[in-house]
Amino acid sequence: MKALIQRVMNAKVTVNGEVISSIEQGICVFIGICANDTKKDMEYIVRKILNIKLFDDESNKRWKKSIVDKQLEVLCVSQFTLYNTWKGNKPDFHHAMPGDKSKEFYENFLQLLKDSYLPEKIKDGQFAAYMQVSIQNDGPVTFEIESPADLPSKERTRNNESQTIRKSAIN
Repeated sequence: MKALIQRVMNAKVTVNGEVISSIEQGICVFIGICANDTKKDMEYIVRKILNIKLFDDESNKRWKKSIVDKQLEVLCVSQFTLYNTWKGNKPDFHHAMPGDKSKEFYENFLQLLKDSYLPEKIKDGQFAAYMQVSIQNDGPVTFEIESPADLPSKERTRNNESQTIRKSAIN
């Protein structure tokens, strides 16, 4: 799973000219779901969204408070394009989870987010709709987070490559 998080003063989602969701100060989170994502990935992203320190504290010290600390709002927007690859100049989305499966996964993600925080503070767009997302950035502050579910295999690959490089340097 990927989350592109933007700190906002306000944000809203419009579909067919109608505002379907809006928040005041908080974060707008674009969510990408990979074909092999699991509940573990979902739990990791929810934990990060709620606990990363993106806000100033009462004495204006930066990066001290989270969404939960400040009881701010979260606007989530499903965005399969976060799992693109490129075939020349054309985007390819074969790494994204297929439609019906990702809809259920996204709904479970939203429920977990609501269960982990204040449900009335969690808003979302309209799954699979053509949306317009209006954001008033605060900062601007934008971060990308990706769940590390496959990190051990990536680390093993990197470690093996490092050992191979070291062995060849010795020989």
